[in-house]
Amino acid sequence: MSTLTHDFIEFALSVNALQFGDFTLKSGRQSSYFFNAGQFNDGTALAKLGEFYAKTLHNSGLNVDLLFGPAYKGIPLALSTAIAYHHLYQRTLPYSFNRKEAKDHGEGGQLVGHAPEGNVVIIDDVITAGTAFRESMALLQKTPATLVGVMIALDRQEHGVGHRSAVDEIRQDYQVPVLSIITLSDLIAYLETHPTLSSYAEKIRNGMDG
Repeated sequence: MSTLTHDFIEFALSVNALQFGDFTLKSGRQSSYFFNAGQFNDGTALAKLGEFYAKTLHNSGLNVDLLFGPAYKGIPLALSTAIAYHHLYQRTLPYSFNRKEAKDHGEGGQLVGHAPEGNVVIIDDVITAGTAFRESMALLQKTPATLVGVMIALDRQEHGVGHRSAVDEIRQDYQVPVLSIITLSDLIAYLETHPTLSSYAEKIRNGMDG
């Protein structure tokens, strides 16, 4: 396990973004863990979170010109990543995000920020069914932008519409890499050696194909 992966898990635990117990997810499925990016909810946490995203993006070697954050959770993620990337690598990356509903006054439209162009990476917290991603793609396909990757905090390694995971569906259907700071397998490996949380490793492993 890389230092970046290990440190992110400990960071997520420290702000209670990773929780363990018995949870009912939006899909109705039962889970032994819950990841809530809404817990990165102050300036200190967002600054640190942005650094993890920026390092993951930089380490990938992707040639990127713009960061796109799907409404709503993707918005602060794109912003914090852009700031961290400038701080860590002295490169300015513009950002863009969408409104849930198009605005018919002022500047109008559904996109806010820099006009999408060049090589774009979509940034979000997780991908479950891929709905937010596909909504973003529908907007980006109307622009000159080219999608070159997707970046998330946690790859849950769950199934999507068919037998493939939602992440694999995006990789294969859109022919782009999906980067993640950690995967569920990383989390299980961490839990297996944790002094108080090790009992959840087997529970989560048993639910990976659920």
